Amino acid sequence: MPELDALVSVCRACPRLLSWREEVAVAKRKSFADQPYWGRPAPGFGAEQPGIMIVGLAPAAQGANRTGRVFTGDRSGDFLFAGLYRAGLANQAESVDAADGLELIGTRMAAAVRCAPPANAPTPAERATCEPWLQAEWRLAGPSVRVVIALGGFAWRAALELIGDRPKPAPKFGHGATAKLTSAFGPLTLLGCFHPSQQNTFTGRLTPAMLDDIFTTAKRLVADADGNEPDRP
Repeated sequence: MPELDALVSVCRACPRLLSWREEVAVAKRKSFADQPYWGRPAPGFGAEQPGIMIVGLAPAAQGANRTGRVFTGDRSGDFLFAGLYRAGLANQAESVDAADGLELIGTRMAAAVRCAPPANAPTPAERATCEPWLQAEWRLAGPSVRVVIALGGFAWRAALELIGDRPKPAPKFGHGATAKLTSAFGPLTLLGCFHPSQQNTFTGRLTPAMLDDIFTTAKRLVADADGNEPDRP
């Protein structure tokens, strides 16, 4: 996995994303002016043999594009990691920078697109260009995965491509939606969750209780698949 992470971090395949991520890293937000910016693609993060894999959208310009770790240093990450901690899937509730000691427990996360996009809006073409990186990570982590959590519809579509099982009609995204699929490594469940964007969390479209329910469901599905207790993802 470290070798893959190193390769991801030097990708320059998408001109629009390359230009934006580097522009942001040079200009910097005033509140972070004294900090170095990562300004490169953000690799996946977490357990190398996870029971749960979380697929997100893309790094935030002032979050992972600054810190170098997915969902780290922005409010979406604050919301997400607090939920992971409550669920026993992280060793701490805060994710400030890549050296803060955070560890995920039985869980790994990666973005469908590895570079920060303008307006937080990667294109389907950029998702397709980035797909080989997610596929490479899946080949390493996938054998142990029993549940894939997709954060939003964009990530849901990326996860369907990743898993490779395409039932017809295609399963539709929704918060709490589930799809029983079969990957090259065996059966698993795709589980939908609204993205923890400020647009969703500030309006109450996604609440802490709703996120807790997703992680509780994911842990139960992993436990059922592996014959473990629910608190051991």
